[in-house]
Amino acid sequence: MNQSAKLAAASAALRVVPTMRELEDSWRRCCARLRAELGEDVFSSWFGRLAIDSLDDGRAHFFVPTRFLKSWIESHYEERILAALEAEIGGVASISICVRSSTSAPGPQGGPSAVLSNAPKAIGGNRVATIRAPTPGLAAPHVGAKNDNGGHGETLVGSPLDRRLSFASFLVGRSNQLAYSAAQRVVEGRCGEPPAFSPLYVHSAVGLGKTHLLQATAQAAIAQGRSVIYLTAEKFMYGFVAALQSQTAIAFKEALRSIDLLIFDDAQFLQGSKAIQNEFGHALNALLDSERQVVVAADHPPGDLESLDERVRSRLTGGLCVEMTALDEPLRVKILEARIAAARAQNPHFEISPAVLAFVARSITSNGRDLEGAVNRLLAHSIVGAPPLNVEGAEIAIRDLIRAREPKRVKIEDIQNLVARHYSVTRGDILSSRRTATVVKPRQVAMYLSKALTLRSLPEIGRRFGGRDHTTVLHAVRKIEGLSNSDSALREELELLKRMLQE
Repeated sequence: MNQSAKLAAASAALRVVPTMRELEDSWRRCCARLRAELGEDVFSSWFGRLAIDSLDDGRAHFFVPTRFLKSWIESHYEERILAALEAEIGGVASISICVRSSTSAPGPQGGPSAVLSNAPKAIGGNRVATIRAPTPGLAAPHVGAKNDNGGHGETLVGSPLDRRLSFASFLVGRSNQLAYSAAQRVVEGRCGEPPAFSPLYVHSAVGLGKTHLLQATAQAAIAQGRSVIYLTAEKFMYGFVAALQSQTAIAFKEALRSIDLLIFDDAQFLQGSKAIQNEFGHALNALLDSERQVVVAADHPPGDLESLDERVRSRLTGGLCVEMTALDEPLRVKILEARIAAARAQNPHFEISPAVLAFVARSITSNGRDLEGAVNRLLAHSIVGAPPLNVEGAEIAIRDLIRAREPKRVKIEDIQNLVARHYSVTRGDILSSRRTATVVKPRQVAMYLSKALTLRSLPEIGRRFGGRDHTTVLHAVRKIEGLSNSDSALREELELLKRMLQE
């Protein structure tokens, strides 16, 4: 044996192989890392039945009770598990997950299955395994199923509801009026009567209010005493897997089919094994065939959700399909005003000028979450003792939320129309020979903006303003420039007009 081989053998002999207890302690610390990184809900959903079995030759071996969990963890969380193992144990290059039934897994007293305390447990009899869910504002709606002894147990627990997401706080505009009216019709429907349309399918891009509308519908229906379950796709998948593990799938199916109103959110995330797809499809068919109300939301129309089974997509398409489009400007203003009022309730000195409000509403057009983020940034700006917010300061505070856009080609006619509206005059007044103060200032501002935002020459601008001489335009430009240097209100007004024209 050469010298290097001898050194390798000696190193291997000195390497300490962890005991099972040490391995479990290390995995417990890994779980704490994963829980902090992924959040309690995700951790409980997908790691609750993952237990470590052994570690050898740089490979960590785990077991789970179902093929679905094995496939999901391997495809979504393998890298995160490896990172946690490397941080706590070191020298782990790969992981292996095998499927082992819960009956053959070691019990709490003698093996790795005791490492995790958040695993869903079989409840006994013929009841559905309870899905424990965080409740930030309102206990999650749930329905019960009878056990073998004829009693009712805590069974199908829905996703948590937030009391703040009610119809009273839902702001309505052109972009969401139809979806709001349809949701109101759902709530107005009486038990025992066929729904006006079922399913109601609502789709939109992120941050436009789908979840708010669905949770408002759920809470209003619950207040009427109706049997309602609000589920996200992830909660449904986890609940079904838990029912299979605890051998209570029949009770799970019965509980889901016994409700008056199913509200299903984030349908685009419904994926995984064929059994999960089939179960959702069967539940949907059963509810619709028995004339129960179903409301579904996703980020695309049913036909675009390729991860969904074709039969499920077909059934969803058969109801009322409503799109919530991008927030229009009046609605963005209403949202900003509501968020500012809420912030002012906690910080009475927080003030936003109308010019800044208009700037934010015109600059952030993507979704409501970005608008809320803008208010938070402006609030932080005011709390840290920065100077009073103007349009320029607001632009700096929210610049990360403003989407990059191609510069717009500004026309002189557009400038004249906008300035006329802003100063409550007509475009004809600006082009006329009137010399009153209420007309002269708008005319000079419009000339200044035409010089600043277009490539037109002074003579050309003069011709567009009623055939005026180029010296008149030059005088107006210099006059407005001089006034803006000493008048901060005018300077802010000009910046606002520029941004409005360049939208």
